[in-house]
Amino acid sequence: GVFAFLADRAVSGVEMAGPASYARSIRLSGGPAVFEVSEVAPGELVLTAQLRELRDLPALLARVRRLFDLDADPVGIDQVLGAGALAASVRAVPGIRLPGAVDGGEIVIRAIAGQQVTVPSARAMLGRFAAAAGEPFDSGVDGISTLFPEPAALPAVLDDAYRGPAARRATLRTAAEALAAGALSVHAGADPAELTASLVKLPGIGPWTAGYTVMRVLGAPDVVLTGDVALRAGARRLGLGSDVAAALAPYAPWRSYASLHLWRAALAAARKDLP
Repeated sequence: GVFAFLADRAVSGVEMAGPASYARSIRLSGGPAVFEVSEVAPGELVLTAQLRELRDLPALLARVRRLFDLDADPVGIDQVLGAGALAASVRAVPGIRLPGAVDGGEIVIRAIAGQQVTVPSARAMLGRFAAAAGEPFDSGVDGISTLFPEPAALPAVLDDAYRGPAARRATLRTAAEALAAGALSVHAGADPAELTASLVKLPGIGPWTAGYTVMRVLGAPDVVLTGDVALRAGARRLGLGSDVAAALAPYAPWRSYASLHLWRAALAAARKDLP
């Protein structure tokens, strides 16, 4: 599930993903690096990395663990999720994981880019950002040639690379400038309430963008994105009605994970994968 989630959102030049593999460029303290995670057997992941400094390895391992939610308790989570209307989905996809992040600021930009547009549209937009403002990187891996843009580099390219409402362009600019100046700090050790408050203070960032960021960056297990259209579609598909808050209420404190089942149901229905 995490591989599929990342593949649907992979930014050209920065990431490559398939059904059982994911590779990307990344900035570490010792310089640019590239890593790949592959599932070589059911439940067995292998990490391959090219680093400039060996001292960066612990930091990279921590980020990859968060990205793939490897410290979750899937058995305990499924005991809660599988006790109600999600039982069939849990049986079909046991041990669902919450996709994390390797860079908090990047997720903020991704979340804003994804406001009220489809995943493919957001992915295309981010690809234009990477091509215009990303740092070229000789990764040695085919298909990975760029580092995701630094926040400070984004404002200069928005007028040419962004295609959409002017208000969202302004939000991207404001967020990028806040990240670059250090006025907005988004990292795995942040307090969820404080991070949410700092995000919604920025013009154009509402509960969905803040909640999505907290979910991905902090691995927050109990986020409810009430305004998410796909969640409403998934809830209806699974017979839970269209009120996302009510549909997810029985699954606290694991409503982020329950949301993944709803997203999966919405995506599968769109692709006609479910009967």
